Amino acid sequence: MGTSGERVIRASEIGQYAYCAHAWWLGSVEGVPSAHQEALTAGETVHRRHGAGVRGALWLKRLAYGLLLMAAVAGLLWFLGR
Repeated sequence: MGTSGERVIRASEIGQYAYCAHAWWLGSVEGVPSAHQEALTAGETVHRRHGAGVRGALWLKRLAYGLLLMAAVAGLLWFLGR
């Protein structure tokens, strides 16, 4: 709910409404479950896996920058110590 008690509409709901207003109304207003529950569950699984991959890639990127910084500092210390 919003701060004034209004219902918050998610971007995915806008997409669903744009695709089929009647299906959006049935699901969001009337509470009728989707007939494509298996496909929705599969989509959620794919999105979860993708999110985990993105988080892993960000972690590896940070690690690479950290190692690069450490190598630069070590190189600078070696150069100054010669």
